[in-house]
Amino acid sequence: QVQLVESGGGLVQPGESLRLSCTASGSIFFINAMSWYRQAPGKQRELVAVIGRSGTTNYADSVKGRFTISRDNGENTVYLQMNGLKTEDTAVYYCSAGIAPTDTKYFRDYWGQGTQVTVSS
Repeated sequence: QVQLVESGGGLVQPGESLRLSCTASGSIFFINAMSWYRQAPGKQRELVAVIGRSGTTNYADSVKGRFTISRDNGENTVYLQMNGLKTEDTAVYYCSAGIAPTDTKYFRDYWGQGTQVTVSS
């Protein structure tokens, strides 16, 4: 079974930094794009950042210049470095990846369980 497990969330003050990690495990044939989403209370889930297999990135306007997404293909891991955090960044952060399992080799989206990020003074 393919699983995504996030870590690195927590409580920080405005202006501080956090680094989220998400590792895919299981019988994996190939991982395509990897992404971070977030969902704040009472709001819809939104895309924060995405990174392609080759490293091409795209960011939501609200996080450009503050957040950096990166990946380690050898470790099946995606990271989200979050600097200059603001109170409005408070949300549950989810990672997602397009993965083809070894048994089927058909791509589908997998999701992690989410990690809470709270920015508060």
